[in-house]
Amino acid sequence: MADESVQREALAAAVENVAARIESEKSHLTDLDSAIGDADHGNNMHRGFQAVAEKTDEFEEMDVDEIVKTIGTTIIGNVGGAAGPLYGGSVMTASQEFEEGITAETSVAFAEAYLEKVKDRGDAPVGAKTMVDALTPAVHTYKKSIEHDDLPPLTALAKAVDAAERGVNFTVPLRASKGRASFLGWRSVGHQDPGATSTLFILEEILDTASEYLEGETDVEAVAESAPDEDPEEAQE
Repeated sequence: MADESVQREALAAAVENVAARIESEKSHLTDLDSAIGDADHGNNMHRGFQAVAEKTDEFEEMDVDEIVKTIGTTIIGNVGGAAGPLYGGSVMTASQEFEEGITAETSVAFAEAYLEKVKDRGDAPVGAKTMVDALTPAVHTYKKSIEHDDLPPLTALAKAVDAAERGVNFTVPLRASKGRASFLGWRSVGHQDPGATSTLFILEEILDTASEYLEGETDVEAVAESAPDEDPEEAQE
């Protein structure tokens, strides 16, 4: 990717775009969470990313990994409940993968580290009706596109976003087995998971931002071959 100054600029732009998207979707996320959760996901995510957006002026003096770590710590400090440590703590831990800056290889390493930390902290497998259902196919698709298919990062990211969108749809027929939604039992079936949805929104804004900074032959409308590959009924057995 570009030199570090451009990477810092891109990270600030990504944060501001994510914050604006979460703000515009706050009511939608709250509605989704009202059906199966605490009805606080929209407000929580909005508060966290607004706080991060207010720190972008500080990014000019930081290394890339420090910026990403700051994003994580700020989310932890401003997002209540389990979501703060889950989102922010995982970002903070994975930030060390960017010590050498942002490249195709380090972005794969970051994505994998983030996913593993989310799964560890949330103790949620695919099929539990959580953000993992969107994040897992996105990360696996991104890694395969970069390491196996040798695709440009922007095309790989577009495929990852498509996989995440399918993951969000995958949550609708599932019966929740983690978090407050699990208390509803079968009444959770038919509802879209708010955490998977906000994950998709974040990835969509990262893709839009990356398209402004990455050059080369890319396909921003690329779709994943198949994602997720788990059958909802089998995943719940």
